[in-house]
This record gives sequence, C-alpha cells and structure tokens, in this order.
Amino acid sequence: MALSLPAIMRTTAARLSALYFLLFALCAVLLVFYMTSLSASMLTGQTKDTINDEVLGLARAYQRGGLPVLVRVVEARSRQPGANLYLIADANGQILTGNVQSLEPGVIETVGWTSEPFSYQRFGEGELDRMRGGTSDQTTPQTGENSAQSEGEKGHNAIALVLRLPNQMIMLVGRDLGEPERFRAVIKRSLMLALGMMGLGGLLIWFFVGRAALRRIDSVSDASRRIMGGDLSGRLPVTGAGDEFDRLSENLNTMLARIAMLNEGLKQVSDNIAHDLKTPLTRLRNRAEATLAGKHKTTDYRQALEGTIAESDQLIKTFNAILMISRLEAGYSSETTSPVDLAATVSDVVELYEPVAEEAGVVLDATVPEAITIDGNRELIGQALSNIVDNAIKYSTGATESPKVRVTLERIGGELKLAVTDNGHGIPDDADRARATERFVRLEKSRSQPGSGLGLSLAKAIMTFHNGRLDLLPADPGLSVVMSFPVRGTN
Repeated sequence: MALSLPAIMRTTAARLSALYFLLFALCAVLLVFYMTSLSASMLTGQTKDTINDEVLGLARAYQRGGLPVLVRVVEARSRQPGANLYLIADANGQILTGNVQSLEPGVIETVGWTSEPFSYQRFGEGELDRMRGGTSDQTTPQTGENSAQSEGEKGHNAIALVLRLPNQMIMLVGRDLGEPERFRAVIKRSLMLALGMMGLGGLLIWFFVGRAALRRIDSVSDASRRIMGGDLSGRLPVTGAGDEFDRLSENLNTMLARIAMLNEGLKQVSDNIAHDLKTPLTRLRNRAEATLAGKHKTTDYRQALEGTIAESDQLIKTFNAILMISRLEAGYSSETTSPVDLAATVSDVVELYEPVAEEAGVVLDATVPEAITIDGNRELIGQALSNIVDNAIKYSTGATESPKVRVTLERIGGELKLAVTDNGHGIPDDADRARATERFVRLEKSRSQPGSGLGLSLAKAIMTFHNGRLDLLPADPGLSVVMSFPVRGTN
C-alpha cells in the first residue's frame, strides 16, 4: 500500500528513524567541528614554534655578520623546498629579498604576530599565472593595492612574525596555512560524505525493512478489523521470523483462542440453562399450581412448601456451580492457594463417603501415601474429589454383584495421579467420555440418576485452576477418573 510522505512520518518507526538521524548528525557535526578546531589550534601552535625557532636562527646570523649575512641566509633558506615565508623590506615597505612577491596591505606595519591569517603571493607565481593565461598585470615586488586585488583568488593564507631590525628595516618570517586548511577541507568533505551515506542508508533501510514492517502492521490491522467485525475464528498472521511482531501475534492469537473458548462456553451455558433448568422450574410452578388448586390440609401446604424449598436449594446449588466453573475457567477466581496435604485431603473425603458407599452396598477403599504436599486450594480439591467419588458410587451400584470404588494417589513421572476407579458400566465410547466433562451433559445411562451434569465440569475447571488436567479412562470394566497435578511445588 503506497503511502505519502506525511502519512509515513506519522508512523512511529519513521519518526524514531528521523529523530535518531538528526541526533547522530548533530553529534557528528559538533564532533567534527571540535576536532577540526582542536587540530587547527595544534597545527597553529606548532607553526608558531617553528617560526620562533627560525627567528632565533636568523637572529644569530644577524649577530654574527649583520645585514649582509642575514640577507644571504634568508636568500638561501627561501630557495629550499617547502621553505617558510621570508621577507626583508626597507623602512618604507619596499621588498628587498625573500620568497614573498606580494602581501595583503598592512601586514608589515605592525610588529609582532599577525592578528589574523593574511593573504600573500610567493615570488614567481605572477609569471606562472601569465604563462597559464592569467592576468597580465605586471606588479613590482611591493605590498600595494594591485597586489591585494590579485591575491584574493591567486594568493595563499599564512601567519607570520614581523620584526623591526635596529636599522629600521623590516623582517617577516611566516608559515603557510595550506595544511590546516586542507585538513579542514578533508574533514568537511568526509562529513558531507558520511551524512550523505547515512541518508542513503536510512532510505535503503526504510525501503527494504521499514516498508516490510509497515506491510506486516497493515496485515495485522486488517486481521484486527475482521476480528472486531465478529469473526473470532480469524488469527493474526505469523511469519515464523520469531521477531517482536511474531511474538505479539502469537500472544494475541492465544488471547483470541481463549476469548473464543469463553464465548463458546457462554453460549453452551446459555443453551444448557435454557434446556436443563427449564424442567425444575416447570416442576416448581406445577407443584405450586397443584397446591393452590382445590382444598388441602395445612400439612399438604407445608409439604408443598418444603418441596419447593428443596427444589429451590437444588437450583441455587446448580447456579453456584455454574458461577464457580465460569470464574475458574476465566481465571478470575478469588480462591487462593497454599500448601495442601493431598494425602490427608483424600483420606478425609474417603472417610466422609464411607457411610454413603456402605448404604449403597459399594466397597470404598483408598491407597494413599503417608504425606504428599502440593500448592493448591484444599476446599476446591476436596469438592472436585467429592463430586468424582459421588459419581463413582452412584454409577457402580447394580453394575456387578460386588460394586467397588477404589481411590489411589501416586507419583508417576512428573505428575501426581489421583485416580478414582469404579467397576460399573463405565463409558465405553471415547466421544462420550470427552463430552462427559461438559456442562449439563448427562449421558443416556445416567439419566436415571439424580444430578445436574455439572460435577465433572466443576472438577475439570478446578484442575485447570491448579494447572492440572482431568482424564476419563476406561477401567475394563468401569471408569477411571484421573486428576493429574504437576509435581512443581510438591515436597
């Protein structure tokens, strides 16, 4: 998708890239100017030290033989390759000897170091310019206005030390500043080249990387719009690169799967409530209507009210179970965890249901170790185990001549297995075993037994709360319901 420049600059990636580029460019410019200034100052200092040494040598020559010796030394040194600037002029400024043909006006009028770099022409550069087709104005070796006009383009820059000799003659010793200026020029060109390469690199990175990132963001936005439109089956694209976009998409896809599961659960609960709770509510209404019809004794009214209260209590228990399952599955339960002796919890539940099993003619026994401690919620674990044991007792009755329910607790691999096994009819079909843990699901063989079909659903939600799982396995004969707790947090 093509984007205009204003649209591109509204993206966070483009703004950050531009900001980093400007920051780096500013730091680079400041660093370059600092380094060039420091280097120029160092070169200027070295130049002045060189000039001072040269002046001391000339002073010793002047002391040895006066002006004739000084002139000979200046002429000899001015002809050497890479020589400094040498100039001897009379009191009127007329150049007598040296390798300087012309100077910027006013240079030799002040004794001492020149305050600013000045322009000059070396001796012989005028003739070379004429040979190359330059200006043909012939100038005499003096520091006049004509020289100042021509040196603006043809001259060089230098610094010098101007001295007044005892006979009022003027001596100038200087050094060309071409090397520091060339250094500055190299640094400036390097800076411009670096900035140009940075700009080109930024454009290439945006073209090959930024556009790909923008396309991925656009695909995520398109998928998000479809999901917001109600298509919860849609998922954000994952390229497999493992970068932050993939990690974000994977986390959002997990969240969407969770939302879809909760919505499906909500839909199932709504449907189940509409179908399965309609019968007890209708029964309540019919009982009340039958009681009001005709004339009855006080005891009849009392029995009708007691039955209504019992039905209402059962409905309240059903709604509490639904609420508990929803909270546990959504992860918003206020229940807390603490160290729990799982073996003691199993013993307590078995002891609680021994009278129930004995009355139903079922043998209930347990095989548990002395102590196994896990991090969990004792009440929830006890409630889940109670539901499972209660179901096992109900559905093993009448299945065989000797119905039996066995509870075992053992560590297998990296899990603690709490199994409740009966020898009843069981659930032979795999699909039925998978459906048995859904809300309000009651298989055909269980219709004759009282219940709401929420016992195993609640047990499954409790195991999910404990990061475990609930498995229904065939026991041949019968059914084995296994609660698997992770070993993590166990002693």
